[in-house]
Amino acid sequence: MSARVLIVEDESMVAMMVEDYLVDAGYEVVALAGTLEDALSAVERCSFDVALLDVNLAGTPSYPVAEVLESRGIPYMFLSGYGRDTLPERLQRRYGLQKPFRMPELRREIERVRNLSS
Repeated sequence: MSARVLIVEDESMVAMMVEDYLVDAGYEVVALAGTLEDALSAVERCSFDVALLDVNLAGTPSYPVAEVLESRGIPYMFLSGYGRDTLPERLQRRYGLQKPFRMPELRREIERVRNLSS
């Protein structure tokens, strides 16, 4: 189950809670990114198996990160306070969980997304 995870989340407390849970569950968090610029940089410099993307990064959509991940075939999912229908149609299949979510749900969704791409 061990996987390397990129967390893209602008709320630092949420990012730290998700990171703590994932590390305790046996995942390796390779980077935390809170802005679009930081997320795109992390995608370029880090090696990871799956990415968790907050849809809204301080008012800026994370869609450019999703586009890069799509082009590279890297599994990812959106974590959002908004519903699936707020995403552009082409990205709705990548909707993962609506915030707030329970950590065991996150673990199940990460594994579901990873298995879809294998």
